[in-house]
Amino acid sequence: MQRWRGLDGVPSGWGRCVVTIGVFDGVHRGHQQLIARAVAHGRELGLPTVLITFDPHPASVLRPGTHPARLTSLARRAELVAELGIDAFWVLPFTPDLARVAPDEFVHELLVDRLHAAMVVVGRNFTYGYRAAGDVTELERLGQRFGFAAEGVDLVADPSVALTGSPVTFSSTYVRACISAGDVRAAAEALGRPHRLEGVVVRGDQRGRELGYPTANVDCGEHAAIPADGVYACWFHHRGRRRAAATSVGTNPTFSGRERTVEAFVLDTDEDLYGARVAVDFVERIRGMDRFDSIDELIATMDRDVVRTREVLGV
Repeated sequence: MQRWRGLDGVPSGWGRCVVTIGVFDGVHRGHQQLIARAVAHGRELGLPTVLITFDPHPASVLRPGTHPARLTSLARRAELVAELGIDAFWVLPFTPDLARVAPDEFVHELLVDRLHAAMVVVGRNFTYGYRAAGDVTELERLGQRFGFAAEGVDLVADPSVALTGSPVTFSSTYVRACISAGDVRAAAEALGRPHRLEGVVVRGDQRGRELGYPTANVDCGEHAAIPADGVYACWFHHRGRRRAAATSVGTNPTFSGRERTVEAFVLDTDEDLYGARVAVDFVERIRGMDRFDSIDELIATMDRDVVRTREVLGV
């Protein structure tokens, strides 16, 4: 898969293609259906499929001071969409200038002049251009004007996951809500895989080692979608290997901690992980974050956490 960045990232001489557009944070099941539709059209037409995404998240530019919790890094997003058959991954820096571009200019400059789109596939709720004035109907009208087809794909809803009596529509907002609540199983159902945090192992206070439970303190960077405080059964990925891990998220109230951390006790290994880039997949929440009156009580609970982690992961 080719990876491009910036308005001038498209290679010279690029021919016709099928295009899909969106933030695609999480690459959840709704995104997967949309991408599959675009890739299918590309194969039918014998054309490559280009995915356009944005960095930073448009909300952080349109509403300064806010930033939705990030479900996937750009690198992870690229990896996931490549697995779905995308041929080119185009990252556009989302700037105030881009936000002010009128819908017809957006379509003409990006989709027509640079990509020579033959077809554009977007979600039914897709909006674009200044003040989100463009929608699927406008895209279809502009397609007739500029010579490309446009299709709006219905959003994916899961009737088995209902809130207030209605099927839940899979969206990045819904996934973030599940993660924030610690319901990583529901998040995995919407994503089609466990929610993953990526980062570098950094030195902590090393208290876990003193207790017989040395942990990898994972620095996930800014804006990562970190689950609610608690202990989770996880898969820990490092250098192509996957190991079970009991992972604690929170401030460590037993020791009056203040900084929120993600600390993974990786089972059946004593490998030195400091400085390593790792990934943690959250499978199930084992318990909430508790404060213990004694170290013995804490250690006994951690013993049970490991047993439960083995049960959940089948190791």
